Amino acid sequence: MVETGYNPDANFKRISADVRLGQNVKIFAFVNLYGCEIGDESKIGAFVEIQKGARIGKRVKISSHTFICEGVTIEDEVFVGHGVMFINDRYPRSTTEVGASQTEADWKLEQTWVKRRASIGSNATILCGVVIGENAIVGAGSVVTHDVPDYAVVAGNPARLLRIIGKEVP
Repeated sequence: MVETGYNPDANFKRISADVRLGQNVKIFAFVNLYGCEIGDESKIGAFVEIQKGARIGKRVKISSHTFICEGVTIEDEVFVGHGVMFINDRYPRSTTEVGASQTEADWKLEQTWVKRRASIGSNATILCGVVIGENAIVGAGSVVTHDVPDYAVVAGNPARLLRIIGKEVP
């Protein structure tokens, strides 16, 4: 008999000991969490990775196939759709100028902030250094390159303001 390493009873989750989980957090299969913080009653879908230093608030829903990198803070009651990608380095490189593999000292981490009750549509890409405002909506497939105001609805590549919830935009 050949040993494959497959265990049908395993839940296929990688949660390191340094993860801080709130109460009643739901985590689905094929999730990789390390060095992050996840608030009470949040839901983490399948195939999600959340890196060290990321902070997820309470009652956040993160849908499958999403990547949340170091430097991202997501406040309470945020919705993150399927396949959302966050970026934390404005000029990513594999190697230094002399060809050596980069280390953490060779790049600049840029913070990203998603404010309370914002919604980010599936397959959006959120570039580093932006703030997505409270109750804002980012349309599916959008590329967010600048701050999004509170209550704004943005979409496109690059994401542009479509309207403010409760107001018309000329």
